[in-house]
Amino acid sequence: MKVLVTGGAGFIGSHIVNAYIAAGHEVIIIDDLSSGEMRFVNPKATFYHLNIHAPEVKTILKKEKVEVINHHAAQISVSESVSDPLFDANSNIIGTLQLLQNAVSLKIDKFIFASTGGAMYGEQETFPASEEHPCQPLSPYGISKLSAEKYVNYFGTQHGLSTTILRYSNVYGPHQNPHGEAGVVAIFCQRLMENLPPIICGDGEQTRDFISVRDIAQANIIALNPQCSGIYNVGTGKETSVNFLTQGLLKVSKTATSAEHSAARKGEQRRSAIDSSKLLKKFGWKPCVSLEEGLVETFNYFKNKTN
Repeated sequence: MKVLVTGGAGFIGSHIVNAYIAAGHEVIIIDDLSSGEMRFVNPKATFYHLNIHAPEVKTILKKEKVEVINHHAAQISVSESVSDPLFDANSNIIGTLQLLQNAVSLKIDKFIFASTGGAMYGEQETFPASEEHPCQPLSPYGISKLSAEKYVNYFGTQHGLSTTILRYSNVYGPHQNPHGEAGVVAIFCQRLMENLPPIICGDGEQTRDFISVRDIAQANIIALNPQCSGIYNVGTGKETSVNFLTQGLLKVSKTATSAEHSAARKGEQRRSAIDSSKLLKKFGWKPCVSLEEGLVETFNYFKNKTN
C-alpha cells in the first residue's frame, strides 16, 4: 500500500513511518521540518521538504499514486494556539481541509487523522472518557482539532471518503522534542541529562494518560484496515499524576536530584484519561508498553543522544 504521512519527520509521524515500512508498505513523507528532523526520516521513505499548504502537494499525491493519507502535520502547542489562534487554525483546520479536498479529487482510498483526546474532552465529567464524552475543548488547539474532525466526518459522509480519526492521550517516547510544552516526559528527561531538577507546575497532583509512541504506531497500523472507520480513543485509560511520573523518572535516571515546583499553569486541566475499549473490542488493540518500560526507553534515548 502507498501511504502519505504528513509530518513524517516529526515525533509521532516518524514512528508511524517506521512501523508502516516494517509492515511492507511504501511510504511518502511531506514535512516542512518546522519541528521534525531529517535524522528521524526513514531512508526507505520518499521525502518531500514541503508545507502541506503548498500547491505542489496535489501534484505529489497524483505522481506517487498515494492510496492512503495519514495526516500528522499540525500545530501542537496549546500555549501557542492561545497566543496566535489564527496561525493554529490555519495549520490545523485549513491545512486539513486542503488535504481532504485533494483526497476526494484524486479518489484516494482513505484518510487517517491524528486528533487529541486530552484537549478534546476538556474538564472531564467521567473517567476515563469514552468517544461519546461531550467535546468541550478549553483551548484554540482543541477547538481547531474538533473543527478538523468535523470536516473529516463531512468529507466521509458527503463524498464517500473512508476516514479514521484517532484521538491520542499524552504521547511520549523517543524523538519527542524537549524544548516546549508538548511533552513533560521529554522535558524532564532533558533536564535530568543536564543535571537540572525537573520543575513541576503546581502541586503535581494533576493527572494525565501517558501512552508510549510505540503503542500509537500500532494503532496506526490498524487504522489502515478498510474496516477501521470512525473515531477511536488511543490511550491507556489510566490516570498518572505528574508527581508519580517524576518519581519514576528520578528512579530510572538514578540521580539524587529532587524535583522543584513552580506556579500552576493557568487553564490547565486537572485530570485526564481516555477510554480505548472501542478500539480493543473492534480490532484487539491495547497498550503493550508499561509506563515503567516506556520511561526507561525514553530516558535511555535522551542519554544516548547526548553522549
